[in-house]
Amino acid sequence: MAHKEKKEQEVSAQGAIVRELIAHFTSDLLIGKKFKNGEFRKKLTEPPWSVPDGFLLTEIQMEEFTMEWLTAKTKNSKRVLLQLHGGGYIGAMRNAYRNFAVAYSELGDGMPVLSIDYRVAPKHPYPAALEDAVSAYHWLLLKGYEGDKIFLAGDSAGGGLALALVMYLKDRGEPLPRGIIAMSPWTDMTASGESYQTNYEKDPLFGRTKDSMIYNREYVGLENPKNPYISPLFGDFTGFPPMLIQTGSYEMLLSDSELVAKKAKEQGVKVRLHVYEGMFHVFQMAMQHMPESRLAWKEIGKFLELLGESEI
Repeated sequence: MAHKEKKEQEVSAQGAIVRELIAHFTSDLLIGKKFKNGEFRKKLTEPPWSVPDGFLLTEIQMEEFTMEWLTAKTKNSKRVLLQLHGGGYIGAMRNAYRNFAVAYSELGDGMPVLSIDYRVAPKHPYPAALEDAVSAYHWLLLKGYEGDKIFLAGDSAGGGLALALVMYLKDRGEPLPRGIIAMSPWTDMTASGESYQTNYEKDPLFGRTKDSMIYNREYVGLENPKNPYISPLFGDFTGFPPMLIQTGSYEMLLSDSELVAKKAKEQGVKVRLHVYEGMFHVFQMAMQHMPESRLAWKEIGKFLELLGESEI
């Protein structure tokens, strides 16, 4: 057992290769720079997404944004998951998150997944994304889902937005979700964590430059970056539902996860923080094609299963 645990804490050969390939791609003076600072993401165009067999996808037009309602044809789960995508608050919905939605649904015994294409900066700075997340959550409540039947999930900016949403709901005495899944959440817009320095040379996605999405302030605008609805790290987590936080040891945003987990635990929240050795920002996008991402999705499934039965 000790050997198995040790092996899981070491980066896999495949994971290391993928990490180095990403670092090589982002080192290019032109493409790499645009990838790191988000220009590539802003202009990204993708082919139409093919809905997998066994699923239905319905587009829902809200007043300010669009939502996608993914349902499994053969399941009728009483639970639901609200997904808030990443992209530094400047990138829109993309196909990778539609694949995430399928994975969440399958791991949640066929539960529906609501993914929202919330408004992004620079055209729509704070509080646009938070307002859209609140609207989507209220939509689920009006649809008949009680708070303890709703899961929140988000990666990067979406992970931070999920935490900000819960803070907003808590501050107003509204029903809170059952649990939160946060992949490499962006929780500190002040970039004050130790890992912004210690992983500056190691991070393959954001390292070795200050011209990257994690230093982008288009979403913050003229607001105080320590506003907990912008940087949840500076908020109060008392009363929060259980959280699963996954991050990589090579991330400049590593401290964003570690400090939130530490603070939330001190305030009585049940938190599982898993730092994946040698991993990069949102490595879960590799889905089933890399040992670390496979393990991460398995862990997410276990989290959903445990909270479906009892508290973790």
